[in-house]
Amino acid sequence: MSRSGGCQCGAVRFRVEGDLGRASICHCRMCQKAFGAFYGPYVSMTPEQVTWTRGARKLFASSNLVSRGFCGDCGTQLTFEGAGFFDIAIGAFDDPTDIRPTIQIGLEAKLPWVDELGSLRTQSPEAQAKTRAYQAQVVSHQHPDHDT
Repeated sequence: MSRSGGCQCGAVRFRVEGDLGRASICHCRMCQKAFGAFYGPYVSMTPEQVTWTRGARKLFASSNLVSRGFCGDCGTQLTFEGAGFFDIAIGAFDDPTDIRPTIQIGLEAKLPWVDELGSLRTQSPEAQAKTRAYQAQVVSHQHPDHDT
């Protein structure tokens, strides 16, 4: 199996060959900061499975044991790398729909309300219509979810 992905602006693209490993959600504070989000979703593989097909990721040594790869142009979080492990951010894949996390880690920093997200109210039909009308005006500069 072959999967492609990349950053938001398209400056960095990758292809992964073969089966993916464990998909996880990490709640640690470093992942929260790296993603600017509630947690970091990653899937593991070997570095040998990955071919960088456009551009190169920049690396930030977020600790003495880990480097995080990202796009130097748009800032998209791409990798979590260290001795003996290599993970790619699930959302960086062109089609992440079947990469389903099977474990949560870093629970010591898990935000206390994360488990309640599924029960949040949603927009009214009227508000949804306004949102759709606004989104219809948006001209995306994001790279499409396929190789170009």
